[in-house]
Amino acid sequence: MHPQPEPARREPAACGSALPGWAGERLAGFERHLAAERGLSRHTVRAYLGDVRALLEHAWAAGLEDLASLDIGVIRAWLASQHAGGMTRATLARRSAAARAFTAFAHSRGWLNGDPGPLLGTPKAVRRLPNVLGQDQIAAVLAASEAEPQAAADPRAAAIAWRDTAIMELLYAAGIRVSELCGLDVGDLDDGRRTVRVLGKGSRERVVPVGIPAARAVRRWQDAGRPLLATERSGPALFLGARGGRLDPRTARRVVHARIAAAESVPDAGPHALRHTAATHLLEGGADLRSVQEILGHASLASTQIYTHVTVERLLSAYRQAHPRA
Repeated sequence: MHPQPEPARREPAACGSALPGWAGERLAGFERHLAAERGLSRHTVRAYLGDVRALLEHAWAAGLEDLASLDIGVIRAWLASQHAGGMTRATLARRSAAARAFTAFAHSRGWLNGDPGPLLGTPKAVRRLPNVLGQDQIAAVLAASEAEPQAAADPRAAAIAWRDTAIMELLYAAGIRVSELCGLDVGDLDDGRRTVRVLGKGSRERVVPVGIPAARAVRRWQDAGRPLLATERSGPALFLGARGGRLDPRTARRVVHARIAAAESVPDAGPHALRHTAATHLLEGGADLRSVQEILGHASLASTQIYTHVTVERLLSAYRQAHPRA
């Protein structure tokens, strides 16, 4: 007997190349669903679309002629190829979630006769404890930040230094995400109540308290620094880039890394580490978990509970170092 030839396999689609027309239409509909109906952030929408596009490219290369032929075997084969390529557990978990969201949406639109998503197992992501600075370390960082504007001789350099100090103070005081900070407008800070109005994930708005040093730093930037950088393209943005446009998250991240590097003996950290640090210090100071959840804007308490593990680990570390019979 002669061996049966294997089914013809198309060449995998190149990154960014066009899929067949039906795939492009389905992706466009899925994008509208994620953004308008589910209200997901632009970052999440972009990630899910990339994941589903990769799934459809895999299926198209394997010979899938239309979406109705997509089944659990195709999805599992796609995830297996991702795992074989060295994809992390966290990324595989997100890609599984994206595939389930897409098949549920496709089934609701009548594009799939059944939904294979519930049959798909989810790789358990390993939750690592977040990077957290100690109270003495963050105090050293903020003290160094306070000295920066005084060292700037040029007015524009002083304005940027005031901006950067306000960024550092506000990220730590309010525990907000860097995207939330860059999205702030003039007027979002309430001086009287010392609160800031934040638009978070899923377009959920929340009001977060801020401390006196942070409110003072933001007001100094807004009154003395912002007018020196503002242009016609500034609009209502609170934080501006050097050319006057709304501050970009990448610039804010560079600011945080540079300011932390300027403080001696403090490990490198980014904006999200300041968010972790704020949450941990709140819990260490006696704040309850529900309050910290509200401040951080977590939709689920489970997302906040990781900080209880951080504080326990810090407690155990202090005990082992300090107790003579530890």
